[in-house]
Amino acid sequence: MSDVEVKREEKLSREDAAERLAALAAALAAGGKVELALGASTVKVNVPDEVQIEVEIEIDGREVELEVELKWSTGKPARAVATRRTGRRSAAAAAK
Repeated sequence: MSDVEVKREEKLSREDAAERLAALAAALAAGGKVELALGASTVKVNVPDEVQIEVEIEIDGREVELEVELKWSTGKPARAVATRRTGRRSAAAAAK
């Protein structure tokens, strides 16, 4: 279950929907904080440098649904540990 979920549906013109998406895209491109206007409320979220995106389209008769979902973790990213094999033996092994 979610800690917080805010959902709002509204009907917009195609142009207004495009402006809303463009504003979201500009906020994502500009930096790590995104502010979403949801009616009278505003939600601010921190977005990391990398996100997972899912795009889904459903066509059911005369209705089309297009979903764009962005997902990311709020935890600290795991550090990649680089290991390298040199093929060299240690000095102790070489002395034997």
